[in-house]
Amino acid sequence: MPEQSNDYRVVVFGAGGVGKSSLVLRFVKGTFRDTYIPTVEDTYRQVISCDKSVCTLQITDTTGSHQFPAMQRLSISKGHAFILVYSITSRQSLEELKPIYQQVLAIKGTVESIPIMLVGNKSDEMAQREVETKEGEAQATSWKCAFMETSAKTNSNVKELFQELLSLEKKRDMSLSIDGKRSGKNKRADKLKGKCSIM
Repeated sequence: MPEQSNDYRVVVFGAGGVGKSSLVLRFVKGTFRDTYIPTVEDTYRQVISCDKSVCTLQITDTTGSHQFPAMQRLSISKGHAFILVYSITSRQSLEELKPIYQQVLAIKGTVESIPIMLVGNKSDEMAQREVETKEGEAQATSWKCAFMETSAKTNSNVKELFQELLSLEKKRDMSLSIDGKRSGKNKRADKLKGKCSIM
């Protein structure tokens, strides 16, 4: 199958139960579910405008278990940007991101030009907090990536998370805001330097 050059692939990693699917569903569909249903792998697509044209933001929601290392490697090799999610109520979930980050580094060779967000989810559960904000910030600094705390439940910082991730992409200059009302008029946009925004 030919590579879709105008697809922008974002991969979401994290331990089981940290809220990866909740963040993605809140962003794509505006919904939240209280029940926990383990994910193997789901892909969601959102049309975003790119420099007066359109392209597809493809979000891959990965499994929280370690049973599928080949799928994880494939997701990393095909991904353009990464969201590493832990729960602020679980120090263990932050620890579990370390080998994933190392694998991104090993497969990509460098993370200098790759948008990566470290995300502390469940910021609404302050009473159960195990990981302080400054600890998340310190981890992000050592990994040279951006940091944000979110709550899929209360819809706190969810859209901002994806906006920030796209703004980190230096090759395409993307953003979530719609560029005026020009949607699909110029289909042949510059594929290397598109301005992307969520519609």
